[in-house]
Amino acid sequence: MLYPRLNKARSIIDLAGVWDFQLGDEKEPGEDLEKLSGMERIAVPASYNDQKEDPAYRNHFGWAYYRRSFTVPCCFEGQRIMLRFDGVTHQAKVYLNGRLAAEHRGGFLPFELEITDLVPAGSEGELVVAVDNRVNKSTLPVGNEGSTAFFGSDNPGVPSVEAAKKWRKPQNLPNFDFFNYAGINRPVRIYTTPKSYIADVTLVTDISGTDGLVSYKVDTAGSGCGEVQVEILDMEGGRVALAQGSAGKVTIPEAKLWWPWPGVPYLYQAVVRYGEDQYGQTFGIRTVKVEGTKFLINGKPFYFKGFGKHEDSAFHGRGVDLCLNVKDVNLIHWLNANSFRTSHYPYGEEMYDLCDREGIVVIDETPAVGINGGGSGEDPYKFLDIHEHHRQVLADMIARDKNHPCVVMWSLGNEPDTENFPQSAYDYWRPLYQLAHKLDPSNRPVTMVCCQNNYEKDIVTRTMDVVCINRYYGWYNLSGDLDAACYGLNMELDFWEKQGKPVMITEYGADAVAGIHQCVPEMFSEEYQVEFYQRQNEEFDRRSFFIGEHVWNFADFAAFQGCMRVDGNKKGLLTRDRRPKMAAHYFRKRWGEIPDFNYK
Repeated sequence: MLYPRLNKARSIIDLAGVWDFQLGDEKEPGEDLEKLSGMERIAVPASYNDQKEDPAYRNHFGWAYYRRSFTVPCCFEGQRIMLRFDGVTHQAKVYLNGRLAAEHRGGFLPFELEITDLVPAGSEGELVVAVDNRVNKSTLPVGNEGSTAFFGSDNPGVPSVEAAKKWRKPQNLPNFDFFNYAGINRPVRIYTTPKSYIADVTLVTDISGTDGLVSYKVDTAGSGCGEVQVEILDMEGGRVALAQGSAGKVTIPEAKLWWPWPGVPYLYQAVVRYGEDQYGQTFGIRTVKVEGTKFLINGKPFYFKGFGKHEDSAFHGRGVDLCLNVKDVNLIHWLNANSFRTSHYPYGEEMYDLCDREGIVVIDETPAVGINGGGSGEDPYKFLDIHEHHRQVLADMIARDKNHPCVVMWSLGNEPDTENFPQSAYDYWRPLYQLAHKLDPSNRPVTMVCCQNNYEKDIVTRTMDVVCINRYYGWYNLSGDLDAACYGLNMELDFWEKQGKPVMITEYGADAVAGIHQCVPEMFSEEYQVEFYQRQNEEFDRRSFFIGEHVWNFADFAAFQGCMRVDGNKKGLLTRDRRPKMAAHYFRKRWGEIPDFNYK
């Protein structure tokens, strides 16, 4: 699905603004929406949870309703008119003029519908979007049903969760450790194309000596428009190649490659023309490959320096914030980092475009988090109804992000149970691994991020192209004892060294409440967070097969309340409002001294 772009053939109307809004309940929305009255105001795009100082907003469970009117200009006559949503969390029903027009499941990827006949050019429409924020055994991320929240437990003398249903308000019980921000989190737009149009563009790059090779495929709809033309332009707008036909290969002599920052992330543009339609797709010429225990970008061994991250900010929640995106990328540069993982869901496309331009390497992750028994002891691969949805989300993510040079690896999911039911886990994850390789025209490496577990029983993680492990020795395990933590870490690293795979740590860290300082470092102080990283990084540096370090987390973020969370998760190198802790200065110095390539 192509990102909407304005050009001489295509128009865009951005529906961002202040919409009407009303909280609903668990009842399925009907087509009769006349009961929506006395609605309040809400900003779109943004999560609704923090836009009003009301527990009903913060802790909502069920459907919520957005409404606004719009006009399709007369000048759109003769065009194909589309309504596109970039992200509605977690389920959406779209009504136009009182009639159900579309439904979508999944909160982090776009969907669209043609409205040419529903709201013709020169007419007005009323748009109502019903949004369901509930998480359960069939959603991604996964929620608990009839169980406890992620960090909670039933207490002696207190009724069980099941019994409490008689008197307690229904609530989301997440099986994940971040706040369940919901609503229309990303842009809503009307865009047009000619009736015969360019439906998709696929670009695959390679390098031959000093030349760049670009294989392309253009999907079109409609007929009678002649051949497809593809013109490749450099960053100055000069033509460097031209091709005819819906598929083919072009050579760019003396090509400039896309390199991670502080190298030059050079971008070309493929301008595709088909009849009256036109579309420009930026891309970079670069290769990605796993070879032995090395991760190669453009044939050179790359070392990942960065973080897990969240789309999370005050007021907006998980809503897209272009200013924050720019600020975060500049902070990534300031920290001398080169990469991050989209933990734990695909981000808004605007961030990928920015990372393409700024040379930030991205591990792109599906929202498959919480795939475990939730403390029940049951096999999650048997009772969770998520398999087909997971396949669809993976396919949609790859289809959306396949042309971004910043994306170097697909992550199938985060911290599933791969220990207690090893064969079930393998039978679930192996087909997804194969599907990712089948669907990606560039055949990027594929991983699945492993939870702290008995790694000897885990038969899934070792089969990935890159072993990505989340480990909290010295925090959740062996808490506060860094000598024992390093001992346990080295025992595990000895195991991974025997697997002959590149290994990186995709989460490790310690909560630090900004402003807590101690002469003798102990947990939750800024000094302990720094010492935690210093000690473990020394062990990573000794391992030649170890290809990167992603700390948890880039910045503090909102989480569900609980006795282990003080106003959110405090493992950030930065506070939620992006002020550096001591650990940020430590990593800025460390990463400034570690080269991006040929470190080991």
